[in-house]
Amino acid sequence: QLQLVESGGGLVQAGGSLRLSCAASGRTFSTYAMGWFRQAPGKEREFVAAINWSGRRLYYADSVKGRFTISRDNAKNTGYLQMNSLKHEDTAVYYCGAGAVVTTTPVYDYWGQGTQVTVSS
Repeated sequence: QLQLVESGGGLVQAGGSLRLSCAASGRTFSTYAMGWFRQAPGKEREFVAAINWSGRRLYYADSVKGRFTISRDNAKNTGYLQMNSLKHEDTAVYYCGAGAVVTTTPVYDYWGQGTQVTVSS
C-alpha cells in the first residue's frame, strides 16, 4: 500500500498564498504519478494539477494556470502544490492522489485524507 497525507491547508485572504504538501510512505513514491484534486460542498471532485513520476510532464486545469505550481521531491517522497493569487472560488478540500499513470481524471489508485483550503473574499 501507498499512504498519502496532505498538509498545509488553512484560512487565507484572497490574493494570498499557500503551499500544500503530500507526504507518501509505504511504497516507492518516485514510481508513481501524482495528481491534486479539489472538492467543494455539493460539487464533484475536480482536477487541479498533475505530474508524472519524473516531473517532466505537468498538467493544470485552466482555472489555476499561472497561479498554481505542482512539483515533487522524490528524494523526500513528497509532492507539493504551490498556490498563489488565491481566489474565493479556490475554497475546497484538496486531495492528493497517486497512481501508475498520470491522468486528469480522479482515477488514481491511492488518496490522502484531504486538507481544507478556505479563501476569504
